[in-house]
Amino acid sequence: MRRYDSYKDSGVAWIGEIPEHWEIRSLRNFLSYVSIKGHGDKQLLSVTRENGVIVRNVESKEENHNFVPDDLSGYKLVEEGQFVINKMKSWQGSYGVSSYTGIVSPAYYVCNLRIENKRFFNIAIRSKSYVPFFTQYSKGIRVDQWDLSPIALKNIPFIVPPLDEQQNIVEFLDEKTTKIDTYIQEKEKEICSLEELKQAEIAFAVTHGINPDAPMKDSGIAWIGEIPEHWEIRSLRNFLSYVSIKGHGDKQLLSVTRENGVIVRNVESKEENHNFVPDDLSGYKLVEEGHFVINKMKSWQGSYGVSSYTGIVSPAYYVCNLRFENKRFFNIAIRSKSYVPFFTQYSKGIRVDQWDLSPIALKNIPFIVPPLDEQQQIVEYIQQKTAQIDKYIADAKRQIDSLKEYRQRLICDAVTGRINVQPKL
Repeated sequence: MRRYDSYKDSGVAWIGEIPEHWEIRSLRNFLSYVSIKGHGDKQLLSVTRENGVIVRNVESKEENHNFVPDDLSGYKLVEEGQFVINKMKSWQGSYGVSSYTGIVSPAYYVCNLRIENKRFFNIAIRSKSYVPFFTQYSKGIRVDQWDLSPIALKNIPFIVPPLDEQQNIVEFLDEKTTKIDTYIQEKEKEICSLEELKQAEIAFAVTHGINPDAPMKDSGIAWIGEIPEHWEIRSLRNFLSYVSIKGHGDKQLLSVTRENGVIVRNVESKEENHNFVPDDLSGYKLVEEGHFVINKMKSWQGSYGVSSYTGIVSPAYYVCNLRFENKRFFNIAIRSKSYVPFFTQYSKGIRVDQWDLSPIALKNIPFIVPPLDEQQQIVEYIQQKTAQIDKYIADAKRQIDSLKEYRQRLICDAVTGRINVQPKL
């Protein structure tokens, strides 16, 4: 990449030198605060570090773990082209120029933006060159309670190229980042295909075995089809018995996810803890290693598994003793795509997010049982196969990380003048 002919010190350690003809001005030259309320009928917006200003999905529990009042008339109006800052999370990069009209929390800052090329401003201010300013100017006792004052925001410096160069930088970055994003999307599709292949390998092995010459019989289950002739089909009542031991609130908190089964819950993570957790956990159920645990409201998604931990779970979960010798096989099989449809079929409710699995229905779910020696062979086969697939997935993820890092570096270099993207005369 070309460089500019001459540079000057920016006065900012992590930015270094900038082109000599560029200006450095503070955000007070471009921002003025506005606070217009009484538009509670507008769409709800939010600000994320990943995407800046977004339209909030009011149906998503994941997006809406923060409380939203029924009366939104006190929320602030945002118009297209205004600069919006989540002042409690600005140090993470949660700010941006809005492409939408809507409303945001009254705790956000909303600013009119007096700069001609708002696209350049948004790309630059959201780059990693500027996030450290928002970190530096945020204060608080705890990181998750840091706050950015209105005065501090306006004191943040901003590097201003000439207007024609701003547009050239925007066009250059649009072209380059589009190509990079396309590569990333291709890698993400590759990962999805590999994940599907892994799930298909597991589902086939636990229901059809690994001996292609084995005589087969009809399983009586449409989506499974034939199974080896010498395998048994039994219901889960043969292996599960419910237990409900409470009074162990001092144990670590566990949860159950569709992606990973039983996990240790990160009590420091707001993302993991948008569901209410009481101060008194004595009513939570004890889980011991080897227990089968089911989130009965989300079992239809695959949120269940054999626990590798001792801890406690919500009293709304089912905890079961598991009478099955090869618990590793049981966990792999029951969490495969062959069994999730049973949990969907046996869950009932008015709305999908309120479906419930009854204790009797759970015990009626069929389970295909190979001989014990074959169970272990299947476990070893799956471990070998999935290890190979996981290696390809890890390689693809590393490539994505490298592409994302290069994308960020390219943006930083362009908006701070480390590279000269202007067309050659």
